[in-house]
Amino acid sequence: MKAQQERAENSMLRAQNEKLRAENIAMREALKNASCPNCGGPAALGEMSLEEQQLRIENSQLRDELDRVSTLAAKHLGRPIFPLTSVGPHHQTPRSTSLDLGVGGSFAVHTVSPSVSDITTRLGGLSDEEKPLVVELAMLAMEELLALAQAAKPLWTPDAHNEILNHDEYMRKFPRVMGVRPLSLKTEATRETGLVMINGVSLAHTLMDAEIWMNTFSCIVSRASTLEILSTGAAGTCDGALQLVYAELQVLSPLVPTREVMFLRYCKQHGDGVWAIVDVSLDSFRDKNPSLLRCRRRPSGFIIQDMANGFCKVTVLEHMEYDDRQVHRMYKAFVNSGMAFGAQRWLATLQRECEGMASLLANNISPRDLGVIPSANGRRSMLKLAQRMTNNFCAGVSASTIHTWTTLSGTGEEDVRVMTRKSVDNPGEPHGIVLSAATSLWLPVLPHRVFDFLRDERLRSEWDILSNGGLVQEMAHIAKGQDPGNSVSLLRVNALNSSHSNMLILQESCTDVSGSLVVYAPVDIPAMNLVMQGGDPTYVALLPSGFAIFPDGPPHHAGRSENDETGVAPDSSTPKAGSLLTVAFQILVSNTPSAKLSLESVATVNNLISCTVQRIKAALQCETT
Repeated sequence: MKAQQERAENSMLRAQNEKLRAENIAMREALKNASCPNCGGPAALGEMSLEEQQLRIENSQLRDELDRVSTLAAKHLGRPIFPLTSVGPHHQTPRSTSLDLGVGGSFAVHTVSPSVSDITTRLGGLSDEEKPLVVELAMLAMEELLALAQAAKPLWTPDAHNEILNHDEYMRKFPRVMGVRPLSLKTEATRETGLVMINGVSLAHTLMDAEIWMNTFSCIVSRASTLEILSTGAAGTCDGALQLVYAELQVLSPLVPTREVMFLRYCKQHGDGVWAIVDVSLDSFRDKNPSLLRCRRRPSGFIIQDMANGFCKVTVLEHMEYDDRQVHRMYKAFVNSGMAFGAQRWLATLQRECEGMASLLANNISPRDLGVIPSANGRRSMLKLAQRMTNNFCAGVSASTIHTWTTLSGTGEEDVRVMTRKSVDNPGEPHGIVLSAATSLWLPVLPHRVFDFLRDERLRSEWDILSNGGLVQEMAHIAKGQDPGNSVSLLRVNALNSSHSNMLILQESCTDVSGSLVVYAPVDIPAMNLVMQGGDPTYVALLPSGFAIFPDGPPHHAGRSENDETGVAPDSSTPKAGSLLTVAFQILVSNTPSAKLSLESVATVNNLISCTVQRIKAALQCETT
């Protein structure tokens, strides 16, 4: 027995050794292919002496001082007083920012400033030397945004489904506010225009308040904060307001890395009823942190024009450069098409949220629409509770930098990822240890079919294991817009077995052209009765679970066409249209925050999410993947 045990241990150690050797080979290959984040060229690793490192540091400091003096001279005199020559063949020249100062042509300003981490932790934010450049950058970005929003051919070329920016024409026509794109980054430029149910002043205030902006676009913005207010704008308005903002942009899937950006947000009123809010990254001012080059925003934002009847015409422009190497291949087409972070998603989300806000503020509700909800205040409290539930769900699904996902063993495509956190002193959540689990998968079914199936309470027993096959009834229904898919429902699960008590479930479904959500959470019956009477929903404990549904790519990529709606089969040579589905659960595994997570709890939630996925596939007749 001892010999057998030793042989088994030797076999395991050999397997681990082979695994480590394979990882070592992979790391060596990665080092061979490493590229410089500044210029995109091959990186020279381990070839620099200590003396050369010291010389490069001194060169950088001297050049920094030289560039600052040159910048100030160019700003006040209209010409540089020092030639901007490179220092040594190995010196990494900072990216140039061509600022058209309007005094004798354009002048290339080379600046090296602190990194994002330096700025966010340094007391006082931007230095006095940086602020004039920042103001100039914001004004140039505003000019570029207005010009791009109004431009047509040859700058924008119409495609079958959207518009494509001609990058050569863009670089020729506009000043290089952020310098040349690094070779390691891809470019994404989208533009979309539509009517939104809100007035221009209110929308401008929404965009200029980081917390309201994050809650309005909770499915896109996982975190946001205002780091520094450089200008508050004119009294009582946002006109002229300038802020330094940090944000983390997300897709609701652990397979897509979030995009961390730090940018200036500048608001300006142009005439009566016309507002423009522009965002532009500060990454062009700092090169000391290579991780900043994973994503940066060229001038992007909103142009708002007031219309009649409380509506406004909104043009959204999104122009980003990003690194997609860590995006899972399942989501590559969706991300690279601009559907994940593009203008269409921003505008569609804004339109849906404004319709929901109008429903929340409505007072003229007929008794027939109230149903079992006794009053308009009860209806409003229930909508606020559902909004908090959906925002909490969106904040806990993505691959955010504050989330530590652990991948459980799986098939590779549909690995289940789990994460634990402590819930303490949070009145909106149960007290204890919360276990989150999520997985993403591809289904050969159109997104609207998946959405309609998951939100239908009559079909819930086909996938919801926790309902135990009980009959699900809709007790209350609140519409949140013209689309019937945007609604809040209160569901009651009638247990088949008398030993199980009935359960209430709060559910919100959201849909627009960019994607759909179905979010739900079990709720305490006495607490829900209090909410329906108009009570404060803040202290109702919720642990939301749900689904995020996206198309698997643009229509031409997935073989989609109008034939999909007319019943005519698409060409067999094109790939079948499908959906990207993220399934996420949150479960309270212990009422004690100091408790240790057991393997049984992890196995239970893994089994729960795997069985749910299999049931969904079976119900949609797509068991084979």
